[in-house]
Amino acid sequence: MKTFIRVVELWVPDRTRTRLEFGGCLCSEQYSEFKAVSENALFAYGEGLPGKAWASGHPVILTKFANSYFRRTDEAIEAGLTCGVALPVFAGEFLMAVMVLFCGDDEKHVGAIELWHNDPEKSHEMSLVDGYYGTADMFEFNSRHTKFPRGFGLPGRAWKAGMPLIIKDLHNAKSFLRWEEATEIGINCGVGIPYRTASDQTWVMTFLSAQATPIARRFEIWVPNPARTELVFQSGDCSKNADLSSLYASETIRKGEGSIGGAWATGMPAINEHLNVDESIAARQARAAGMNQIVVLPVIEDAQLKAVLAWYL
Repeated sequence: MKTFIRVVELWVPDRTRTRLEFGGCLCSEQYSEFKAVSENALFAYGEGLPGKAWASGHPVILTKFANSYFRRTDEAIEAGLTCGVALPVFAGEFLMAVMVLFCGDDEKHVGAIELWHNDPEKSHEMSLVDGYYGTADMFEFNSRHTKFPRGFGLPGRAWKAGMPLIIKDLHNAKSFLRWEEATEIGINCGVGIPYRTASDQTWVMTFLSAQATPIARRFEIWVPNPARTELVFQSGDCSKNADLSSLYASETIRKGEGSIGGAWATGMPAINEHLNVDESIAARQARAAGMNQIVVLPVIEDAQLKAVLAWYL
């Protein structure tokens, strides 16, 4: 199975906290040369894709590397990478890390990564900043001409909830306003991640996953229980049609336990390509389904964890 996201990188502040250094990568052998270049790179505040996300304080998306602020253009193009998305993780005003996702290009490459934005001084709606759609040209055209009020569609619902959301079975989901166009090209699952900035502006990152080139093989959202002593499963979607709600009905993850609990304990995103060393219930279930890599993104607001989004490759 070929996933829509081809490379996942972590960039973390160095000892001086003035630059970002390479903090790890998930990718196949096909991208080993690109990875080798990244391992030796450093990004100052505002520099390159990771530094740009740090300076802007919200996610950024770059759908063309040539003639842009992107610094590894030749190597990315050589590797067949065509789009980069940087997701900064802040605890209050302090940067914890930047997660960078790269997509690749081929003829059967369907899916989407989008960045939506609302500035309350200019509009009551959320409009598209930019997006990457693979070969889904008509869906891209419609998306660029669509705006979402608060509470409507995936971007608007994530905006209203202030929480990551998963909408599955999009062909039956009337809450996903573009469901007809999505169904025609095989997009069947959507994930939305909201970001609030100090100026009350809201950004929403959406991942739209197709059956042939899914964003990931499984998505899960875990949230703290009312006492904030453990994480409980909130929602998920699995390409193998596993009933995750039943699997996790009475299960919890403690702070610091495995990759997901570790993201809560540290406030840091995580990538793990060896789930066999993770003993959490989530990792055990993923291994049983033949998955061995995980990407974990903590969603933090006002320096407090709201949720942990995990996806498995």
